[in-house]
Amino acid sequence: MTRLITAAALAALITAPAAAEELAVVGSWSGLPLHKQYEAPFWTEALPAATNGALTAQLTTHDQMGLGLGDVYRLLGDGVYDVAMTVADYAVADAPELEGLDVPLVATTADEARAMVDAARPMVEDIFRDRFNSKVLAIAPYPPQVVFCNADIGGLDDLAGKKIRGSGRMTTKFLEALGAEGVNVAFSEVPGALQRGVVDCAVTGAGSGYSAGWWEVSTHLLPIPLGGWDPVVTAINLDRWNSLDAATQTALQTAIKEKFEDPAWASAQDALTNDIACLTGNGACAAGEARSMTLVEATDADTAKAREILETEVLPAWAERAGADWAKRWNDTVGAAVGVSIAAQ
Repeated sequence: MTRLITAAALAALITAPAAAEELAVVGSWSGLPLHKQYEAPFWTEALPAATNGALTAQLTTHDQMGLGLGDVYRLLGDGVYDVAMTVADYAVADAPELEGLDVPLVATTADEARAMVDAARPMVEDIFRDRFNSKVLAIAPYPPQVVFCNADIGGLDDLAGKKIRGSGRMTTKFLEALGAEGVNVAFSEVPGALQRGVVDCAVTGAGSGYSAGWWEVSTHLLPIPLGGWDPVVTAINLDRWNSLDAATQTALQTAIKEKFEDPAWASAQDALTNDIACLTGNGACAAGEARSMTLVEATDADTAKAREILETEVLPAWAERAGADWAKRWNDTVGAAVGVSIAAQ
């Protein structure tokens, strides 16, 4: 297990000066806005202030530690650290039912996405308790997962035949149903893959792509949310959680909702508009220098076709992987919230 962690990062976690309620925290991608704007300020500043010093945190990130993405929650459950946060889709090999948290195309606004996440949250809490020995503290969004292409495209149909990196398993299944070839490429490796032609297109959040420089190796941007919102789950090891007294548990839950989760959601909708402006030059870019990618607007026909593929192929295939009980539970919660139902198999 420890071979997955750099020696220096592991030593920093386990040899830090003891503190009664200091949490060893592993954040998500260090270079992306969610971590820089919300995660890091919360754990290092807002949490100690909100709890009058009752809780502090020692923070690193999974990429700084060299963790395999599929190992983040496994190691959390084993108690290697106290708190971890990363994209839920990274854990679906261990928990295929978790795919139901982030379904492509059913939420086109931040309000709709949060309603979907709120409906799914009891399911997610059960999954994390049973699969990863942990308790969910927060679920925050990356921006909608859109399509970057280093190829001339004019709409959804032009993705057929392309090699495309998906942002999660359900997204990859959708792309394959569309006639594309799904390619598994790590986020950090995408720019090189686009440049070398290993992939023609790749899916990620518009802001993430801007921050990571995908505009340098992409020409066209299709802002249809083929990859959903890539929710990032923050969870605490269940044994560590149970070791906290009730007052400290309440303080942590209140602080993380008010100082991290709610602000991250509040900024999510405007973030997409601003990120598209930064990538294409269509509007002012508050984050820095605007780039000049070609904006490919999705048509009503694109949206209708994508939704049909989702409902007739992608969701039924997920129901087979997750099982009938999870499909029914999804229908009764998330499906009811977004107006989609998986037909009984």
